[in-house]
Formats: sequence, C-alpha cells, structure tokens
Amino acid sequence: MDKIENHKLKFKNNVVVMKALVVLLIVVGTCWVGGCAGNLVGCEAKQTQKADANSVEVVLEKLKKQTGELKSYQSRIEYKFSQPLLESETLRKGILYYQRAGGKSALRINFQTLRQDDEEEQKYIEQYIFDGVWLTHIDYQIKEVRRYQQAEPNQPVDAFELARENFPIIGFSKTEDLRKEFEISLVDSTGSPQVEQKPPVVPAQPVIPAQAGIQNSIHLHLKVKEDSIYKDDYTSIDFWIDRRLYLPAQIAAVTTEEDIYEIKLLDAKVNEKIAKKVFEVKIPEGFGMEITPLKEKERN
Repeated sequence: MDKIENHKLKFKNNVVVMKALVVLLIVVGTCWVGGCAGNLVGCEAKQTQKADANSVEVVLEKLKKQTGELKSYQSRIEYKFSQPLLESETLRKGILYYQRAGGKSALRINFQTLRQDDEEEQKYIEQYIFDGVWLTHIDYQIKEVRRYQQAEPNQPVDAFELARENFPIIGFSKTEDLRKEFEISLVDSTGSPQVEQKPPVVPAQPVIPAQAGIQNSIHLHLKVKEDSIYKDDYTSIDFWIDRRLYLPAQIAAVTTEEDIYEIKLLDAKVNEKIAKKVFEVKIPEGFGMEITPLKEKERN
C-alpha cells in the first residue's frame, strides 16, 4: 500500500479512531456526566450490598464509585484496528491525557508511532485535542489541521458526552438499561462466561478468546441483542477492568462488518497533576486548516 492509499485509509478511519478513544474515556470516568457521588448511597448501594460479590451489578457499581473520585488520567495508549477479512492490521501508539476541573474537561491524545501489517514501526505523529467546544486533529504527515465544532462556546460539553449516543457507557448507564441492549456476562480466566443466578444472563462467548487470560483484571463481555440500538454497529464488546485501580485497562469491540477495535491503557497515572500547556492547541507553521462549524440542526 503506497503513501496516498495509506492516507486515504487513515482519513476514512479518523472519526472512528476518535470515537473509540473518547468511548474509552467514557468508560474511565462517566460518573461526572451522570452526577454520581464519590461513594454509593441509597437504593442502588443497598441492592448492591445484597448482590453476590461476583455479580455484574457489583462490578459496575464499584466502577462507578471509583470513577466518581477521578480528577485526571494519563497513560500510554495502544490503538489497534484490525480487518480480519482483509488480513489488515494497523497499530498506533501514543500518550493519552484527560483532566477535569471547575466543571470543564480537556482531552488530548498524542499518537507517536504507526505500524501497518508486518511493516516496521515508524514515526507517525497525529494529535487529537478536545476542549469542550472544538475537536482538533493535527496530522503531521500531510501537514493539515482539521477542527470540528462540537458545541456552542457558552455550552461546552464533557469529552465523555462526545460519544455518549454512539456507544454503551459502562459505569454510567444503568445496569437494567444495559441489559435491554446486551447479554452481559463476567468471563473467568479460562475465557468461559460465569453464570449469574440473579438476574439471569444468557451465556456469551468472549469476542477475542486469546485475550481472555489477561492477568489481574475483571473481564466483562457484552453481546449485542438482536433488537438492540447498537445492532447495526457492533456484535459484541469486551471490557477488562484493572483490579488494582478498578478502572478500565482494555476495550475490544467487534463491528457488524467483523472489524475489530482494540484499545489498551498502560502505565496509568490517576489524579496526578497535568500541566495546562499539555492541552494547548498549537498549529505548526505552514500547516493547512479546515474548519467545520456546528451544523445548524445541532444548534437548535
């Protein structure tokens, strides 16, 4: 594949890449969006205490509790896009930053390298910055900047809201709502679903059995139901939650076209100070710019 074809493929997948990354952040901290408290109080907490210690409900509620105290997040990120039918695979590596303070949030992903199929890993700089209003994509390969307005300046949205309508929000969505769309199961270290007694869950095989043995993690498998609102986009989604941090460490989603999106968060730093300049948008000299304002129908 020559450079022009590479760029076409990359451009086609840019929106999907960003959605996947923001979705992962949603998994990490959506309690802010839902107004979750830092601790569990009320009916849900009481119900959780009565549930089995290994139930899906307990895992999701504990995740909500942990994310409720999250103020910043930084980690290495690996994003892999696979097309098994075409025997194609692209791996991007970089650094992810997220911070929330004063009711505002900021997100930045700096991709630094790219490996296509069996080729050697190469330097490949791409940057994504979201400030609540503008999503900025800086591509150093073609020296171009694209800016997409996501909200009115006086009505900024959280980074998590950016993908909320396009993807299930683990840690924010009510368990009963998730069960309407998915058959949910916990997967043990052998890759086999654990059967829950209450409420019933239809057993589902993990989408990537080879990944099921990830150490020191809790594995949740979500199989899309036939009448789900996600049925046209995904067939299944898997989440691995780090047992020590009790935050998501990996996500894998299989599309209806049998493509696979995998994201890993490595060496996470939680609630450590991140300098403001990290989130500044700096346009390199000589780069072209394309601006897409908020669509009129989205303003109303």
